[in-house]
Amino acid sequence: MMSKKKYFISFALIIGLTAFALWFALKDNFRGVLGLLEHLPLLALGLILIYGISYNFVIGLIYWNIVRKQKPDYKFREALAVAFVGAFFSGITPSATGGQLGQIYILKHQGIDYGPGASILWLDFFVYQSVMVIYTSIIMLFEYNYYQTHYSKFFFLVLIGWFINTAVIGILIIMAKCPKLYHKISKWIVKVLEKIKIVKEPENVMKACDEQIAMFNQEIGTLKNEKKLVLKVALLNVLRLTIIYTLPLFIAYCLKIPCHFSEIWTVITMSSFVMIANSFFPVPGASGGTEAAFILIFSYLFTRTQASSICILWRFATYFIIILIGGLTFLYCKRKYDKAKKAKLALEK
Repeated sequence: MMSKKKYFISFALIIGLTAFALWFALKDNFRGVLGLLEHLPLLALGLILIYGISYNFVIGLIYWNIVRKQKPDYKFREALAVAFVGAFFSGITPSATGGQLGQIYILKHQGIDYGPGASILWLDFFVYQSVMVIYTSIIMLFEYNYYQTHYSKFFFLVLIGWFINTAVIGILIIMAKCPKLYHKISKWIVKVLEKIKIVKEPENVMKACDEQIAMFNQEIGTLKNEKKLVLKVALLNVLRLTIIYTLPLFIAYCLKIPCHFSEIWTVITMSSFVMIANSFFPVPGASGGTEAAFILIFSYLFTRTQASSICILWRFATYFIIILIGGLTFLYCKRKYDKAKKAKLALEK
């Protein structure tokens, strides 16, 4: 878990970058953006928030399906807690590095040890990464001309992002097919990092790498033996990505901005571009960069004022409300686990 100082720095950074993002969204037409937002009915706002939150409910469904193979009595609300706590820690740590640590903590207190817990997260990550690469590849294949025509200045970033995500899959395949080769490569990288004073305890790092290889290979065995589970998780990940990619069009409809359902593929294309761009902003929640990328990209389909209005609601529904719920979920779970621990110690006395 993060220290209090790191929490403070992360939240200060998020607030500062969010302030910049709001300034960027409102600087050209403050009245126009507020004019669109103030006429949004409360019911429509509620539906937008539910649409955004449903993304995490799908993640909860994914964990529920995976964990039930090990623990048949596992409840959906427990899986949902893992999903929201993961979103919270991903949202407040640079490059979403803290998400899995938070999830491991929750899984441990739900009766799933660190090893099996890490294996569950490995399986989810591998299937999600694979689906995302395939999903993005299909979009790029069918929308290549659109990218080149409208985003020629940024298209190289899309390609770099696609190559990075594809490389991750390549590394995972090497881990599965050639663990000895992966061990040698890891050992060489660790030695280089030790020489430049980044890694202080190379033996412990290599031990952790070998443990990760073992756990990942265990999950590859699960992939082979649980084809129905893998298919179900893959389809849920398609739904997961489709929700996040189509939300801007739903928001535009709620704001009564002229749009048509036929534009859904264009919106999915633009949203995938924004998500790829996120990987280039290694700050908590990719704050600041995400909003700027969203407005720049969606200004090709909508006006700048419309794109800014959609961005504010989209970001609130997919990030701020999620980390708020995730933070409250973590505090509730931690208090519950601490209470149970004290009660257990009292009984032992």
